[in-house]
Amino acid sequence: MGSDTSNRPPGGPSARSDRLVLVSGTGQNIAGLAIYMVATLGANVLISRVLGAGSLGTITLATQFAFVAGAATRFGMDMAAVRRVAIDVGRGEPGRVRAVMARAAGIAAAVSAIVAIAVFAGAGPIARALGSASARDAFRAAAMALPFVALCQVYLGGTRGLKIMRHTLYVYWAGQPVAWIALMTIGWAISKSTEMSVLAYAFSWVLATVGAWLLWEREAGRFARAPADPGEVRELLRYGAPRAPAALFSQLLFWADYFVLSRYVSSAELGVYAAAVRVAQALVLFLIAVNYMFSPFVADLHARGERDKLDDLYKALTRWTLAGTMPLLLLLLIAPGPVLQVFGGKFSSGTAALRILLVGQTVNVAVGGVGFILIMVGRTGWDLAVYFGSFALDLAVAFGLAPRLGAEGAATAQAVTLVVSNAARLYLMWRFVHIQPFSRQYFRLIIPAATGGAAMLGVHLAVRQLAWPVDLVASGSIGTLVYVTVLLMFGLAPVERGALIRILRRSSAISHDPADSTP
Repeated sequence: MGSDTSNRPPGGPSARSDRLVLVSGTGQNIAGLAIYMVATLGANVLISRVLGAGSLGTITLATQFAFVAGAATRFGMDMAAVRRVAIDVGRGEPGRVRAVMARAAGIAAAVSAIVAIAVFAGAGPIARALGSASARDAFRAAAMALPFVALCQVYLGGTRGLKIMRHTLYVYWAGQPVAWIALMTIGWAISKSTEMSVLAYAFSWVLATVGAWLLWEREAGRFARAPADPGEVRELLRYGAPRAPAALFSQLLFWADYFVLSRYVSSAELGVYAAAVRVAQALVLFLIAVNYMFSPFVADLHARGERDKLDDLYKALTRWTLAGTMPLLLLLLIAPGPVLQVFGGKFSSGTAALRILLVGQTVNVAVGGVGFILIMVGRTGWDLAVYFGSFALDLAVAFGLAPRLGAEGAATAQAVTLVVSNAARLYLMWRFVHIQPFSRQYFRLIIPAATGGAAMLGVHLAVRQLAWPVDLVASGSIGTLVYVTVLLMFGLAPVERGALIRILRRSSAISHDPADSTP
């Protein structure tokens, strides 16, 4: 990726190689996300069965507190690592990445350690403020996890900057949750308690951080050391300062309307809405997988001024992401009741809220990695402004609608917020980067979506009187089969059909190290 390809056409050899790397890395990320979901669910089921529902609530509260705080206290150095490593390697100056990473890790370690000490000292008041006064020791254990949650992501950001996705899969998506289960099981031989469970969570992040550091050192070891630019720390701080609050707002944004709703409805109604929110968020899993892999390409291509190539990749990836998400979107729109019945019979009352939530999440998917692009091109201040405005909008609309409309009002607040925030990001991206995700090829998805949706609706109407698992499986599988068939026949551009054939022929090559691909 270090050579100048600015004069190559978007569909040329370099672009095809980039797409192959992106397909490979995205596939690894999807596999990792699947492992992460299964392992996390397994940990929750294990805790619930061994310690009970009350302990599960406390442990979830403490561990999520550590995760959210870790996202803020790494001070944006994970994204800075992705961006700076990709840029330096793309410029043909890979030796500088080790000095840059050392400074980024130092910043994240310092900030997160200070906050961890403060959390440890104030664990009692924090636990009481969050409605769990007896969980002081659990929050102290969570404080121990904070620096490692931050550092692990920084080192993994460095390897993603090298366009290597598998380390994030091994360490983050798979390794950390599996290590938590193992350490928790061992710890329970000493004390079956919430404190031991959260302590096991903290040590799972210690192991993950060690693994991420070793993998970074191995990958970066092939580069000769070179000094960082003068003022490197100042530049990293300037980049990262807006990212700390933005990361916090990004975590809070999806739950602000939920906390507002909790003031106006019963616990049972709140639980139904929580399930609807979780299901709607599943729609963006594929988008997350794509964005993780796309980020270093954005930083690299933008730094080298290859706007046309970046625009071409962005358009292609956005359409691929929407195409890959479409079967799940159709199923959630057509048969939301059977989907929610997975949580229990009473949860089907959340179908209206789920459909409203899907509006916002569909817009999220339809515009692709617009937020990641702003971050990777260095517009972190504008990213923070959008997050802050979105958070305020979500609260305002939720407080206005939830008292009268209940869960549907809260869902409307989130949907409106996601539509407005993505529109703002699209405008900012066009203003600063002069790219956008839409093209004529984008509309090739209409025929496959309409055909697959019609087949799914027909099956759903035919079997809806049967048991809900039959409805869910039959509607989803037959509708998806029809959608994929029509997509392959009419939804792909000629160059994509040829690329798909080449990828299938080179399936053994897709599993190779993405960093070894040459443009």
